[in-house]
Amino acid sequence: MGVSLKDPAVQSYIVYSAILALKLIALSSLTGMKRITKKVFANPEDAAALKGKVNLNDPEIERARRAHLNDLENIPAFWLLGALYVTTGPVAAWATLLFRVYTVSRFIHTFVYAVVPMPQPARGIAFGIPYFIKWYMGIQVILHYAAAL
Repeated sequence: MGVSLKDPAVQSYIVYSAILALKLIALSSLTGMKRITKKVFANPEDAAALKGKVNLNDPEIERARRAHLNDLENIPAFWLLGALYVTTGPVAAWATLLFRVYTVSRFIHTFVYAVVPMPQPARGIAFGIPYFIKWYMGIQVILHYAAAL
């Protein structure tokens, strides 16, 4: 069975992968906007050009950076596992639900981490749900292809 761009599961994977890529871009912009708004920069030349100061420990900016780093650590694994998962021929509605919940959870994670920090377990839940979705997809890929060996 080949993978087809006409497969609704593949189309869903493409849509949610694109949304997550745009989210990564937006998070770097969030950090930059916070730096400009607070006039707090990581590099002396930026501070001089924008009449600010160098500070590598601003809590609000560091939160945005950590949220971005968390996405950079987690979203590429989704891209890989999701791409492999669609090759197993999953039920399109189930695959779409997994991709959608993963994406929404990553947005919630960023929101409760960097936009409006909330006490735990909000961030932990928003991290845990997509974490388990990646594990599920990875295990399904292994089971599917190990059975064929």
